[in-house]
Parts: sequence; C-alpha cells; structure tokens
Amino acid sequence: METKQTQAIPAVGRQAPKVGGGFSPRGARPGGQRPGGGFSRGPGGGGGRGGNFRRPLVKKSEYKERVVEVRRVTRVVAGGKRFSFRATVAVGDFRGRVGLGVAKGLDFASAVMKAQRNAERDVIKVELLENRTVPYMLEAKYGAAKVRIKPAAKGHGLIAGGSLRTILELVGIRDVSAKIVGRTKNKIANARAGIVALKSIHVYKK
Repeated sequence: METKQTQAIPAVGRQAPKVGGGFSPRGARPGGQRPGGGFSRGPGGGGGRGGNFRRPLVKKSEYKERVVEVRRVTRVVAGGKRFSFRATVAVGDFRGRVGLGVAKGLDFASAVMKAQRNAERDVIKVELLENRTVPYMLEAKYGAAKVRIKPAAKGHGLIAGGSLRTILELVGIRDVSAKIVGRTKNKIANARAGIVALKSIHVYKK
C-alpha cells in the first residue's frame, strides 16, 4: 500500500510571521507586540497601558507657605446653595520677600493651591536693616485695619500677634515690636496692612 507524503510549499510574497504575532488574549490589538516588549500594564512595562509612563515633574517652590485663614462660603443661586472654600495663604523666603494671596475652590486643597499661586505672583521685596529688623517705625492702614511696627535691638525677638506675625516671620524679621492698633479683627485686612507697611520701607544707601 503506497503512502503519499505532502510537503508544505510557502506562499509566494508572504512574509514570515512576526514574533508574538496574532491575536493576543483579552481583546489585545492584532499585529503582535509593540516595540519595547509586551502589553504589560506595570510601570516601565513597554507599550501597553501604563508602560513607560512618566509623571510630569512638579517644580518645587522656593517659598514657604502659611495658611492664614480658610473659610467656608455659601452662594445662593436660583437652584439652591453652592458651597466653596476661601483660603488666604502667605508665602515668603525668610530673606526679605513676602506675598499674600486669596482664592476660592470647591475643596480645601484646591483653594489653598490657588491662593498660594496668587501669593507667589504678588511677592514683594523688602529692605531690612541687617537682615533682622525694620530701619524705622512704620504705620500703615488697609481699610479698617491699622498696624504699627517698631524696630528693636538684636536679641529682642519678634513681638507681634495674629496674621501680622505670620507676615513678619515669613519676610525674615527677627527683632521687632508690632501691634494691630485698628479695631477690626479681619485677618486678611490686618495681613494686607502689614504688607503695605513693609512696602513703604525705603533705605537710602550712601
């Protein structure tokens, strides 16, 4: 009994299949693996989801921030009430620069981040005496707020309270006597009055 052996003849013009070709399980795309290897979803796993994914670098701020005040505010509209947060943030580098920002957000974190960005945009440069105190007595008003700042000898310390103390600390003042002499207790107004007072410093150099 004769048996016939058949030999497969390659098709003309057909290329050899790629490594890993065909349809992968779980609905992967046809056509084989992508360059870089595999459909891995882990970090650095190639061309799949999550492969070679790098998070954008967040630039570190050169300022230190302090949250002066956070309040929950309500806006009444036709459909009811809408709640949000208002944050007041002060920033400074303890070397003569300070800023104050106010912003609103739907949650606490977003309000603080927006206020910090606003404060960094409004940073002012203050000329201090020996990098520790103000050169002379300062008085300033902002709305109903009024502050008075007096220079002090070395080692006296920072004598101040409220949001004015936060501003003086961030700007780098270490020896001073400051007081809020206005009747308002509004923290934003008192902090802005302190910044107005620091803006008025003019040191005449020989």
